[in-house]
Amino acid sequence: MEEGNSQRRVALVHDFLLDVRGAERVFMEMCDLYPQADVYTAVYDEDGTEGRFAHREIHTSFLQRTRPSARTFRTLLPLYPSAIESFDFSGYELVISSSSAWAHAVICDEGTVHVSYCHNPFRYVWNDRDHTLAQRRDPVSRAALRALFRRWRQWDWIAAQRVDAYLANSRTTQARISSYFGRESAVVYPPVETQRFSPGEVRDYYVVLSELMAHKRIDRAVRAFNRLRLPLVIVGDGPDARRLRRMAGPLVSLAGRVSDERVAELLAGCRALVLPSVEEFGIASVEAQAAGRPVIAVRGGGALETVVDGETGAFFDGGPDELATVVLEFDDRGVDPQACVANAARFTSEVFAEALPREVERAVAAASSGEPAVDRAVPPRVRRGRRTLTRRPG
Repeated sequence: MEEGNSQRRVALVHDFLLDVRGAERVFMEMCDLYPQADVYTAVYDEDGTEGRFAHREIHTSFLQRTRPSARTFRTLLPLYPSAIESFDFSGYELVISSSSAWAHAVICDEGTVHVSYCHNPFRYVWNDRDHTLAQRRDPVSRAALRALFRRWRQWDWIAAQRVDAYLANSRTTQARISSYFGRESAVVYPPVETQRFSPGEVRDYYVVLSELMAHKRIDRAVRAFNRLRLPLVIVGDGPDARRLRRMAGPLVSLAGRVSDERVAELLAGCRALVLPSVEEFGIASVEAQAAGRPVIAVRGGGALETVVDGETGAFFDGGPDELATVVLEFDDRGVDPQACVANAARFTSEVFAEALPREVERAVAAASSGEPAVDRAVPPRVRRGRRTLTRRPG
């Protein structure tokens, strides 16, 4: 790490540490970059995170007493704002949060610099709000959820004004930070462990690698491959697994959560990775390319930054029918594996290890120089930091 950081008291904060997904892999890299930093998270499961944080002292919130797991933690959702605000960061000079929902809402001392690495503003109350509400058929629960989301947006917006500097994992997230929070941000692409992957012998199946959540739209891929009658392997687990298993035809298999080594084997041997939803970044798409395989992705989000159309993959617009058409038309045999590997090299851990500390130090320097606390993207009457706010979203 940079020499100045060895004398600085630093805290790292993550939403929750219950399993190992893309955001947790990014946080692991952050922990490596700041080995002396204290680690905070709302809830922690050492077994669920495969012991990858066992060598660090983890500070948890009052919610830890409930012993939540990756399967149960969502039942505590309304309590997480209070949990994340309960941490005491007095005495820290630098706080770096890794946030997909509420870690950016930590409350710091006036003299503490808070840099938030944003994977995405909390999707269920912002960009996925309408889809989430539409899934509630009961009008009473839908109205209650709508009211909860409205309050959460207000809380989230106010919390965002306390952050000194935002870093975004993609241009898509950068645009959302600007739209939802009125804040500017710099893009720092997530680190991808490209060294885990290498090209291999290609077989006749396709792969989806994802947490099994409704917003991941994996049902789109299942329906497409049921119609195509081509083999599809779905890797990952989550609350949508049972529904997807009921939908799956004879050539669509759900492998569940598998080891990193098995993921590398499956990606190296697939005809292509299928990305059926808009991802903020999409680490899996880079992993597939590091294994020499192309990506067939919905046109949007981070895929537009990680996939080269016609060279390392192809895009589709629409639903299962459009996906099926692109799968049939795209000649994966014409893809140069080395072109995929070279494209993936833009997103290595080494690139992240240079970019993140650089942007953090830039934020610290700006705070030390006494620059105005209001940036250009914030409306003029709104003041950031630990001061009074005069405007909030409805």
